Amino acid sequence: MKRSRTFLTAAALLAVLLGTGCHRRQPSGTMVPEPVAVPSFMPGDTVPDKWIDAIGADRFFAVSEIPDSVFTVMEGRTFKADCTVPRDSLRYLTCLHRTADSTAVMGEMVLHFSVADGVLGALRKLYDECYPIEKMRLMDNYDADDDASMLDNNSSAFNFRRISRTSLISKHGMGKAVDINPLYNPNYKVMRDSTVLIKPDGSGRYLDRSADFPYKIVRGDLCYRLFKELGFNWGGDWGNSKDYQHFEMP
Repeated sequence: MKRSRTFLTAAALLAVLLGTGCHRRQPSGTMVPEPVAVPSFMPGDTVPDKWIDAIGADRFFAVSEIPDSVFTVMEGRTFKADCTVPRDSLRYLTCLHRTADSTAVMGEMVLHFSVADGVLGALRKLYDECYPIEKMRLMDNYDADDDASMLDNNSSAFNFRRISRTSLISKHGMGKAVDINPLYNPNYKVMRDSTVLIKPDGSGRYLDRSADFPYKIVRGDLCYRLFKELGFNWGGDWGNSKDYQHFEMP
């Protein structure tokens, strides 16, 4: 997949902070640090802790209007031709998240402006507490295919679509819903004929919420508390169906 955007620009004079910088002698005998460039980290990239320690985690957390480079990727995918949500109502989030083995990774998400700042704050707290999130890429990297994204355990938000068999826009279609670690927190519905529909395929083994496995969201854990404090509802609280990955704004 093409990655057409960067997050951090070059910065100078970090060698001293990192403790690895070289020095060169000036004609006057004064020693000055050799400028060191900060690598450009893109969503999906692993970010070494030495860089986070050197420049501060704050530099990795931001909300902005949708950049042209990002919107080009979204058009025709999550931002479909019939999308009724204006581009200027959406926001692009960048952040860090930690995987189950504590690796720091650059993440990204698109949300409605009304919830973007709050969600960014929640994601920052999850990062600070090393709450595990495996992947966080735009759905466009999966050609807006929700099933493919869920199977890859990708946490995501905006994807314009309507609720099945209705003309109503879904909460994800508004950018007002977030799915976290979907493979390990499946969605299941009891159909009218009593059959059970489980998404994503192959995730049924994670319906036993008493079992111990990584990336599981449970009522009362940090992820649950942070989104509830923002006013989101959790799909794990629903009745005849459960959507353990899903948080949505009423």
